[in-house]
Amino acid sequence: MSEERKPIIFSVDDDPQVLRSLKRDLRSEYKNEYRIISTDSANEALASLAEIKKKGEEVALFLSDQRMPEMLGVDFLEQAKEFYPKARRVLLTAYSDTDAAIKAINEVQLDYYLMKPWDPPGERLYPVINDLLDEWQAGYRPAFRGIRVVGYQYSPKSHSLKDFLAGNLLPYQWLDIESSAEAQELLDLHGIEPKKLPAVFFEDGTALADPAVAEVASRVGLQPTAQSDLYDVVIIGAGPAGLAAAVYGGSEGLKTLLVEKRAPGGQAGTSSRIENYLGFPNGLSGSDLARRAISQATRFGIEFLSPQEVAGIEVDGAYKTIHLADGSKVNTKAVVITTGVDYRKLPSKGIADFTGAGIYYGAAMTEANACRNKKVFIVGGGNSAGQGAVYLSQFAEKVTILVRKEDLTSTMSSYLIDQINGIDNIEVQGRRQIVEAQGDGHLQCLTIEHIEDGASYTTDADALFIFIGARPFTDWLGNNILRNGKGYIKTGRDLTTDEQFPKIWKKDREPFLLETCQPGIFAAGDVRSGAMNRVASAVGEGAMAIKFVHEYLAEV
Repeated sequence: MSEERKPIIFSVDDDPQVLRSLKRDLRSEYKNEYRIISTDSANEALASLAEIKKKGEEVALFLSDQRMPEMLGVDFLEQAKEFYPKARRVLLTAYSDTDAAIKAINEVQLDYYLMKPWDPPGERLYPVINDLLDEWQAGYRPAFRGIRVVGYQYSPKSHSLKDFLAGNLLPYQWLDIESSAEAQELLDLHGIEPKKLPAVFFEDGTALADPAVAEVASRVGLQPTAQSDLYDVVIIGAGPAGLAAAVYGGSEGLKTLLVEKRAPGGQAGTSSRIENYLGFPNGLSGSDLARRAISQATRFGIEFLSPQEVAGIEVDGAYKTIHLADGSKVNTKAVVITTGVDYRKLPSKGIADFTGAGIYYGAAMTEANACRNKKVFIVGGGNSAGQGAVYLSQFAEKVTILVRKEDLTSTMSSYLIDQINGIDNIEVQGRRQIVEAQGDGHLQCLTIEHIEDGASYTTDADALFIFIGARPFTDWLGNNILRNGKGYIKTGRDLTTDEQFPKIWKKDREPFLLETCQPGIFAAGDVRSGAMNRVASAVGEGAMAIKFVHEYLAEV
């Protein structure tokens, strides 16, 4: 256990000689399991306790001298109890103070008093402390060590922060201000008002009130700024295709920059379990796949910018300038666009009003704990919807999947359908659509319509997760990148049927298989017109794109 994670034994005595002896004896016996902190000032001790509390550290035992110039030991231990009410408290006394010590035990519930000197400690100090520490350990539950987020459950801002942290594989603890005493305690310690929520508390004892995602990203060490002026290849989007391109670009010696606006993994990164990915017979989560890929890519020396959004691409001869949303620019010889797709927005009445407040696009893993013993609905019949339903069924009282088709057979993998059929608290309702979402501050009811006869009913609903359709992330691209009617990027042979292609393409050769209408700019994965829309195929396209990048770089 690291030193900072050990529970603390805290001692106070204004006599330097006594304090040295106490520190020596405590360290000799307890240093392997406890951190020993000593001070000669009661006021300094109280100030230290405030900081220790902010950092989320635990104090197991206090030892305090009775007669100190700043305050009596009894008074110090009473104030220390406000910080750590479960810590054991011992008063150190001279023979003349024994009556006061006995009185304090009865009046303020001190745990013990020790006569000074305590030699030999093996007989007069350690047995007492061992008993007290054993009592404390019996009720001790280690505090969460890491980022803590305090907010209102049905706050879109709170959801955005949780989704960002989860997507970037940053462990955090969620504390609902309306149900957690610890949440209110943290706000009081840091002087943060409830109107400033959500708030993020860091392991070093600092906090951010109502922060933007970019502020949190900066605090946790994510890198939003490029370190070089020129790259061999810039990959835009860190979904499966982008991650594969980054791994192969880095491993093959290309100076590679990977840019992601939210979190690695893309839409696949939110999957609770991918069970048909080659080489993982027990399946793996989308976040685990993303974690492994980022680790692998950075080991090969690629640079990863996140969170950072690309605003546009400017082509100037053989070089491309990537314009970032913060106003900065990056120059590169080649570009691979792997921005993927997002879930399509559900246009029904009331959906937008409660998005982030009971209605979520994807995000099943982020909000699963909040669905414990609740009634949950899912819209969508694809694999992502099925994976979300299976995962949420472990928490929710009931999960209802609503699909426009008769059933799931034409849209979902059979292994997922078999799993769903075997789970008692999942129900599939075919030929259904949501007409309206209702609630007071958060989702409470859904009105659902039967498509064939138009009959509708309203039912209680605690949460709705939407996994429908696919909308490509290409709105940021200018007219110099040809796309089909749905916004997917045209590449390779598909370009030759576009009447605009001859006006844009200036090379003597035909475009490479994954190349766009701009030489040296490639597209891979779900964002590409004609893509297969599977994780494995996206990975394959990402790797293939780097092969074509090499061929392009050889000719410029």
